[in-house]
Amino acid sequence: MPINKIFPNFDETVKDVHDGAIIMIGGFIGKVGMPTNLILALRNQGAKNLTIISNRVGGMDIDVLFEAKQVGKAIASAPVPGSRTPICPFEEQYLAGEVKLEIVPQGTLVERMRAGGAGLGGFYTPTGVGTAIAEGKGKKIIDGREYIFELPLKADFAFIRAYKADKMGNLIYRRTERSFNPIMAMAAKITIAEVDEIVDVGELDPESIVTPLIYVNRIVKIPRKKE
Repeated sequence: MPINKIFPNFDETVKDVHDGAIIMIGGFIGKVGMPTNLILALRNQGAKNLTIISNRVGGMDIDVLFEAKQVGKAIASAPVPGSRTPICPFEEQYLAGEVKLEIVPQGTLVERMRAGGAGLGGFYTPTGVGTAIAEGKGKKIIDGREYIFELPLKADFAFIRAYKADKMGNLIYRRTERSFNPIMAMAAKITIAEVDEIVDVGELDPESIVTPLIYVNRIVKIPRKKE
């Protein structure tokens, strides 16, 4: 019997997110390409002491998780906007020592997730050499240049946003949905995709599929707004 990956609503898709879970949240900056509905469902579900991995964690939809005091640590490339008044909930909690933060250069963040998804043990990169990023990390000279060793990033759950899915979980994306969502889908034990449309198997152009079904565990359709 085939596995049914289609869930009836967002609450059901996040029901088993446990306290202390590591969650990757897709998107780049702003609402476009971000799994907003999954984030709201997680806020309502109430899991605590979460580690959130995302390009940005402050000044966006993820704010609701910090407002609910559900996050214990953030791993991000650009944690907050360059200027914002008043400051976002993440920044308030970080300055108060309530939330830990690990800053990772954007290219390194992507490569660490790729390494996690590919089953690699890590990689050497020159990015961050001579800065606080390199503190406590292994170093190696390669062809006369210093590199630091970065460990892979993996997650218990990945919340991603895609344009279309077929019923087996193959995904295609639009615009900025292509930024972090595809790479995160590969690096989690359970990948949950919120999509605009679900179609029958065979309706997606195989050449357009970016994330194959093997990486996707759950699909939920975004309800259309009532006119």
